[in-house]
Amino acid sequence: MVQRLLDRVAVVTGGGSGIGLATVRRFAAEGAKVVVADLDTATGTAVAEEVGGEFVHVDVTNEDAVRALFDTTAEKLGSVDVAFNNAGISPPDDDSILTTGLDAWRRVQEVNLTSVYLCCKYAIPHMQRQGKGSIINTASFVAVMGAATSQISYTASKGGVLAMSRELGVQFAREGIRVNALCPGPVNTPLLQELFAKDPERAARRLVHIPVGRFAEPQEIAAAVAFLASDDSSFITASQFLVDGGISGAYVTPL
Repeated sequence: MVQRLLDRVAVVTGGGSGIGLATVRRFAAEGAKVVVADLDTATGTAVAEEVGGEFVHVDVTNEDAVRALFDTTAEKLGSVDVAFNNAGISPPDDDSILTTGLDAWRRVQEVNLTSVYLCCKYAIPHMQRQGKGSIINTASFVAVMGAATSQISYTASKGGVLAMSRELGVQFAREGIRVNALCPGPVNTPLLQELFAKDPERAARRLVHIPVGRFAEPQEIAAAVAFLASDDSSFITASQFLVDGGISGAYVTPL
């Protein structure tokens, strides 16, 4: 594999599972020094050991913890070249606006949107000092489309990630800092498997709308993240980078 990220320092939040785990492995394979940030110490430590990286236990909704994550990374490893702000949740009590309580709404907003705000806030100053950097924020295809099978706070949070990423990408472009919103379609991760195991009908309703006829594999999303992290995407910033199997372009899908 071509090592496009050789000796670059990459921070991945939610790096212990799903898209985060696949991306940690891809970053390491491309030569990066990876910092795995996760709430699960056992899983995060194991992943970091697997790739020869560093593990940091962090609650991404805690401002002091996020500040320390990036400051410690820069101090210990010398730079913050890539920030993949990926941690997120999709709990079952986030559903229709008619049934979702305010506590559920706020919890999802804190983890999915406020955490990305904090990670950008404390990664960008290090990148400013370097004069370069790439930030990839995990949004979703639901940030650009509506769904009748609603997860209202999740959808709103991902729309916020998309809008914020666009703004930051414009604001810091001339300082050599690129900010992009990754918008995956449904991905075959433990989070999705758990959600759909409880509601097979919901899974079937979603699958029919994917032109390629399947959910993405985490490794496919990780490949897109690695591209956005690398110089191969040097003229891409403030973008909604859709990796959705054609969902957002579909009107009628193949039989």
